[in-house]
Amino acid sequence: VQLQASGGGLVQAGGSLRLSCAASGRTEFSYMVGWFRQAPGKEREFVAAVSWDGGSTRYTDSVKGRFTISRDNAKNTVYLQMNSLKAEDTAVYYCAAERTRSMVLADTSRRYDYWGQGTQVTVSS
Repeated sequence: VQLQASGGGLVQAGGSLRLSCAASGRTEFSYMVGWFRQAPGKEREFVAAVSWDGGSTRYTDSVKGRFTISRDNAKNTVYLQMNSLKAEDTAVYYCAAERTRSMVLADTSRRYDYWGQGTQVTVSS
């Protein structure tokens, strides 16, 4: 499966953005999808994940209550709605997928086999 992340941009602190991760190729299989981010000089970190059916979600503590992950399987797209953005949310955001129907969602990058190219999110303070 191929992943295409989009929706990044420049926004003021307190603003919102919605990222999209569109899948193509072998979309007939079921995939867990996660969002990760990497700021300059820092390691890639987990942000959020959603199960293949959207029934289970998981978030890193720093985004709970501000970010919402969801999916529309009819459109083969996963979304990350980001509200109340902070300067520390500035990073390149990547979506990733793992072929699984497990409802236990992974927060480590090595669990994901497929990666998109990343989209830049910049939050000005």
